[in-house]
Amino acid sequence: MTDTPMNETNALARRTLLIATGTTAATLAVGAAAPGTRTSPAGDATDTAPVAAAAVCTLTKEMTEGPYYLDGQYVRSDITEGKTGFPLELALTVVDDDTCAAISDALVEIWHCDALGEYSGYVGNNGHDEPDSGTFLRGGTLTDSGGVARITTVYPGWYRGRCVHIHVKVHVDVTLTADGSFTGGTELHTGQLFFDETVTARVGALPPYSANTVTRTTLAQDGIYDDGGAASGLLTLTALGSSPSAGYTGTLTLGVER
Repeated sequence: MTDTPMNETNALARRTLLIATGTTAATLAVGAAAPGTRTSPAGDATDTAPVAAAAVCTLTKEMTEGPYYLDGQYVRSDITEGKTGFPLELALTVVDDDTCAAISDALVEIWHCDALGEYSGYVGNNGHDEPDSGTFLRGGTLTDSGGVARITTVYPGWYRGRCVHIHVKVHVDVTLTADGSFTGGTELHTGQLFFDETVTARVGALPPYSANTVTRTTLAQDGIYDDGGAASGLLTLTALGSSPSAGYTGTLTLGVER
């Protein structure tokens, strides 16, 4: 499976987004960080927790949707559907890019591959695009009054040509349907979430991820990740235990243009 990056002309034409990254409130008085500035790492050798404040706003562009999006997926907080992998608890905050005010009732939708690089909705290992009816590791949930969407999934695997990542969309004014999916609304953001290389290396060394025989593409080798840190959707990861198998929390604030 291979995502195709947007060409330069399209990328420049797409609207920019504001990402609020964890730092101290004092920094806000100094001014917003320059685009691409990392204000906190997304997990270091000790996987320590970040400073908890959304104070500095960093601009970033949107990223390619990729070829594996499926319309109208389920609105649900747990998208695992029994898939094996290390737990990943995401807390994604949506804010208005003009005011940094939290946006409630926005649908944050994600989709990603499993430990062996497979997407639901497609069959074959790492490279085949025939459709099927699967829905694992797809779905999303509405943000709460604080603008936070909490989604339970597993740490993604990888496939040929891409680093470990999660696709994300943000919608507003959607209609929830009787079958648990959604329709309509306005799409405000399409992007991708990325993972610290140190953490991914630990995860990849253990089963079920170690059974993936495809050579893993790193962040530095990936054609879509632009080494911009938080500006490129780099999650802040915090370990849930002493072993990678215990899982991680992943946090990021997404600024959207309403």
